[in-house]
Amino acid sequence: MPHQRKCTKTKTTQTRANKRIVLPIGREDYEQVVNDTTAFREYVDTMIEQQPELFPANSQQGYRLYGMYPASRKMPEVRMRRIRFHASDEVYTVAPSFVMPYATGYVDDVEKALFVRRFGVPYWGLTYVFGRNDMYWQRLVNHLGRYDVVGTTVKAPENLPHDLLADEKHIKLNGEKAYIATTVGDDCVLGAAVALQADTDTLTDVYGQFQREAYHLDPDYRPQTVNTDGWEPTQNAWRKLFPLIVVIECFLHAFLKIQKCGKRLKALYPELQQRVWDSYHAKDLDAFHQQIDDLVQWARQSLTGTVLDAVLKLCAKAPRFALAFAYPSAYRTSNMIDRHMEPLARCLFSARFFHGHLQAAEWQVRAWALFHNFQPYCPRSDIRQHYLSPVHKLNGAVYHENWLQNLLISTSIQPILYVPQNPLE
Repeated sequence: MPHQRKCTKTKTTQTRANKRIVLPIGREDYEQVVNDTTAFREYVDTMIEQQPELFPANSQQGYRLYGMYPASRKMPEVRMRRIRFHASDEVYTVAPSFVMPYATGYVDDVEKALFVRRFGVPYWGLTYVFGRNDMYWQRLVNHLGRYDVVGTTVKAPENLPHDLLADEKHIKLNGEKAYIATTVGDDCVLGAAVALQADTDTLTDVYGQFQREAYHLDPDYRPQTVNTDGWEPTQNAWRKLFPLIVVIECFLHAFLKIQKCGKRLKALYPELQQRVWDSYHAKDLDAFHQQIDDLVQWARQSLTGTVLDAVLKLCAKAPRFALAFAYPSAYRTSNMIDRHMEPLARCLFSARFFHGHLQAAEWQVRAWALFHNFQPYCPRSDIRQHYLSPVHKLNGAVYHENWLQNLLISTSIQPILYVPQNPLE
């Protein structure tokens, strides 16, 4: 009988403080300042003034140098200094952005491998092309998936989006059905958590990871709207997490049900399609209700069977769709989240989903979200003329032109998901 792996179905939501400050600096410049206390202090002072979000709170109250770490056996040529802040009396490591965490390699040596990992290239493929071994690449990805997704992506509380989208991606975990609860806002994936069920309590817990991370950045954060499909547990979960949030149901999902059974109408289908979307594009609330009433009357005169039922079901949800008129900035369809979940689906399909521990799957999904946010737009896209990546669009600036160095800098002092006993990788 073949050996059966015993894969755990538990994961952690515990976090621990991250005492690592990552600053943008090239290797030559770093070698010039790291052994010169005066030059190093001048550099840190400049960074505190220019990029205070990369440092602990009250860092302006001062600090003192706290010696150097011993030389790493893996990378003895790169030494790192520590500093102790007066306000908290805590010691932090100051790391350059060209070195991976735990001295696992130089960014230039691993950046291209991690870039293609986002597109579903398996670890053995990375090993074949870039060397090392499969576990080396998996551990790099898993480690990046431990960082706070919201805090790493959004660098200022005022940049937290007020309008969100949420949906669940159906996946397989060890051959069993599972889900990735995905949260998107302002063209960035701000939450991705694996759930074994899609009931209200489970979805409240997994979407709650986004809430907890958003509260790390802004304890008073209250999103205004969230766009979802018609799955009630999803809507209930968001109402539990944010009682004042307005749930706006996706108009596109309702239309897709009409499309599924309406194409057999042949010549009548284009008119049906036009009438449905005319109601969506109504200029105001009164016009919307009028278009819906006209659609109901026309459908009852022209349609029968399942097509008529689908149209009447859409029209019955008009009060839910009408909420969007009170919130002009809200998302009325799921187009934006679909654009992000499609590359996630391709990546997971290429990897044949997940075959291991639930915690490892969680880290992989979170790492994919960060890669997706920080990796550059396609050079041929129009948006690339204005922004390098989704995080550049969201924050209006980047710390470094290299996407991986920008990601590492953004993880500075961000909380890390922590498994108390044995990390599962």
